[in-house]
Amino acid sequence: MRPVVLFGNGQMASMARFYLTHDSPREVVAFTVDRDRITEATVEGLPVVPFEDVEQRYPPGSFDMVVSISYRRLNYLRAEKVEAARAKGYRLASYVSSRAHTWPDLRHGDNCLILEGSFVQPFAEIGDDVFVGLGAIVGHNAVIGDHVFIAPGAVMLGNVRIGPYTLVGANATVRDGVTIGKECVIGAGVTIRRDVADGAVYIGEDAEPLPKPSSELRNILTWGR
Repeated sequence: MRPVVLFGNGQMASMARFYLTHDSPREVVAFTVDRDRITEATVEGLPVVPFEDVEQRYPPGSFDMVVSISYRRLNYLRAEKVEAARAKGYRLASYVSSRAHTWPDLRHGDNCLILEGSFVQPFAEIGDDVFVGLGAIVGHNAVIGDHVFIAPGAVMLGNVRIGPYTLVGANATVRDGVTIGKECVIGAGVTIRRDVADGAVYIGEDAEPLPKPSSELRNILTWGR
């Protein structure tokens, strides 16, 4: 397998480097971020290269890339960098932990990270640029859309549909057969028992949607690593 350049210089990138180094045949050779985001010349002993000219030093014909940033702007920032990497000609690599519980029929797209202790049951489909945190469960016949972030311990039961750009918080549960629209936020510990419209925000034990349109929500969700 080809060596990897990681997009990112924060905790998510550091974690991705650890996993790839210790649990995959991949070699991580550098980090890259936008030029104005470079705060130091190296991270963990590896060079940090401006994304604007990364292909000159690490040409896409010889190196793959992993975009290793979190759910800033409801996953839109990560999605934008995935497309920018593709536009430069990079192939986006994925990582599936050797300690994840999967089956030979596992179907996932590019730039996915599926971490240790997670369960992906048979016939599930995972799109491009999806993060599945440790201990999360993706049930049988579930369909996870592109650019989704599933936090540790989240449970999606059988035949669940998760729309693009959605964030599912830690220890949240989505009941079997439920469809969640795009650009949704399902807060930590929330249980969803019925279908959820696009752009809905569910936070707290009552699991009632907050009146926050998705166009504003993308600007609010500026945290993440």
